[in-house]
Amino acid sequence: MSDNERVILAYSGGLDTSCILVWLIEKGYDVICYLANIGQNEDFSSAEAKALRLGAKKIIIEDLRDSFLNDYVWPSIRGGLIYEDRYLLGTSLARPCIASGLVRAAIRENAKFISHGATGKGNDQVRFELACYSLHPTVKIIAPWRLPEFFERFVGRQALFEYAAANDIPLPVTPKNPWSCDANLMHISYESGILENPDQEAPESLYQMTSSTETAPSDPTILEITFDKGNPVSLMNIQTKEAITEQLALFVSLNEIAGRHGIGRIDIVENRFLGLKSRGIYETPAGTVLYHAHLDLEALTMDREVRKIKQQLQQKMADFVYCGFWFSPEFDFIRQCVDISQKCVNGTVRVSLFKGQVRILGRRSQLSLYNQELVSMDAHGGYDPVDAGGFIRAHAVRLKEYYRVQTETE
Repeated sequence: MSDNERVILAYSGGLDTSCILVWLIEKGYDVICYLANIGQNEDFSSAEAKALRLGAKKIIIEDLRDSFLNDYVWPSIRGGLIYEDRYLLGTSLARPCIASGLVRAAIRENAKFISHGATGKGNDQVRFELACYSLHPTVKIIAPWRLPEFFERFVGRQALFEYAAANDIPLPVTPKNPWSCDANLMHISYESGILENPDQEAPESLYQMTSSTETAPSDPTILEITFDKGNPVSLMNIQTKEAITEQLALFVSLNEIAGRHGIGRIDIVENRFLGLKSRGIYETPAGTVLYHAHLDLEALTMDREVRKIKQQLQQKMADFVYCGFWFSPEFDFIRQCVDISQKCVNGTVRVSLFKGQVRILGRRSQLSLYNQELVSMDAHGGYDPVDAGGFIRAHAVRLKEYYRVQTETE
């Protein structure tokens, strides 16, 4: 390798990072590409050959699927994380996982710089860089889309297409179909191009992980999902009796089954951390099923007041993840609190997957706080209904006083 400065490029093989690879070489850097396998449907051999052909000194391909699942996706499921009531954070979770790999590569390769293809308007630049600075405080970041010499040269995606054509860079998208997508084990996200108009319906051909409800199977699939301390540990297909306990295989199988039933599609406008609104389309089949099943099991096993506190914490936790603060003291604190709440979240939830819907059919747990005899309308079960009168009167004191004052002032 030459004496030029080394840079680790977060490489995907798509339009932006392929052009950035060639541009960095033009600027005199020795580029080492880093490609994380986090479950995307990728021809890694072709990506390696492409990077080397375009001039990369080396490409590092690291299998992070188990790490992504265990260290990022499962904490999200335990936390019940959802941003602005709809987004299950698939991209947000992937960024700190990839960033940790970038930092390891930079240290190992003695590279002073890390570069990425995130735009200057988006969330990913924040997520990547906050994670890199947290894990490797002395690293320097090259963010081309924030450099005038880059963004003034490449005004819009058409300029990138022209640059790619001039430099013989093969691309998986064309100007006729120019939305971009980002995939991982948990989801696929789509944005830009025609999708920038929030009133433009996405074509059915866009979707890769999920069937439409029109073409989804005419019969439901019934599954039982077992959790241990909030983590999914078993997936049982009731019809076929097939059981899966290996974590990665469980998630991949649930993705396939839920996707076949059209589960996990959302088309939303969200608030980016920088203050801009953006339109995004997401497919999160397994994540959607697990979110609903886990929520249902929490209701069965978790104390009411603990659940209220956790709801407040999980909203903050989701915001931290979305905004790029995975490696922060505040996130560590909340995550530990949430994990304590999950000690009781053990049990099995039975779900029906059908035509885009997740329906809870039943749930059971040895740690269930549901007392059928106590709650039954057919037996007292040790509960004295007379006590309810005092309970109601005690709570009524405040209300009576409030309305007494209101009446007197009127």
